[in-house]
Amino acid sequence: MQEKPWKPWALLAPSITAVFLLLVIPVCFIVVYSFWLRAPTGADIPAFQFGNYQKFFADFFYPGILLRTIRVSLETVALCLVMGYIPAYFFYRSETRHKAALLLLIMLPFWISFIIRTLSWINILGDTGLFNHALMRIGIISEPLGLLYNEGAVLLGLIQYLLPFMILNVYVSLEGIDKNLLEAARSLGCTEWQAFREVTLPLSLPGVSAGCLLVFVLTAGTYLPPMILGGPGNDMIANLIFKRVIGTLDWPFGSAISVILLGLLCVIIYTYNRYLGISQIFKSFQGN
Repeated sequence: MQEKPWKPWALLAPSITAVFLLLVIPVCFIVVYSFWLRAPTGADIPAFQFGNYQKFFADFFYPGILLRTIRVSLETVALCLVMGYIPAYFFYRSETRHKAALLLLIMLPFWISFIIRTLSWINILGDTGLFNHALMRIGIISEPLGLLYNEGAVLLGLIQYLLPFMILNVYVSLEGIDKNLLEAARSLGCTEWQAFREVTLPLSLPGVSAGCLLVFVLTAGTYLPPMILGGPGNDMIANLIFKRVIGTLDWPFGSAISVILLGLLCVIIYTYNRYLGISQIFKSFQGN
């Protein structure tokens, strides 16, 4: 019996409707707002003009924040990749029966509020925090180190937030690699390092690229770590949007900045899809 063509669409209708109402329509509103005018009285005037975009690029202050966002995002991706691949590879090669418990520990931070996790760094890195208190107690330093409100503190906050995403993406990709391939490589004379370089690493690249893309996008759009842990010169583009929309209620300019950020991320995702393929992300989540 031939299946009716409308049945798949009927099953997809709830999810498509949710995406349309909760994502597509709000983004369309933001795009429309980005062309409006901000009156001197504070009112938003419906219009179609590019003054908000010209204002963004007229002064290097705003593009400078965008460039800082890209740089911090790339730094976060690099650090998460280095710090995340090692434990993911350990889980892949480990034969312990406690592997499930170890993976649960990786996901444990997701059970705690992101705000609480970010604020906890103040008690660790602050002048009277755990780190400075320990160093002063054992006599290594005589006065507290300035560990907070700088880019290093922002990177720490971003890494503790995003590292589990990288570990899980890489681990799932590694778990899909047949370990018999490594045994075959070693039987042909490869050392442990050569087997990793020639077999494991290339086959794990879909998970690596998916983790890098996810970490970059999430870093570019986050504002809590820079707001809580960063200083006056450590704002990222999401902080600028927050200040414009919430602080000054300048919805047209804030919307224009949001569209610029969205356009940048779309270009990055398009480039990724052009050379690697979005399908690689889904392949990295396939099991054995």
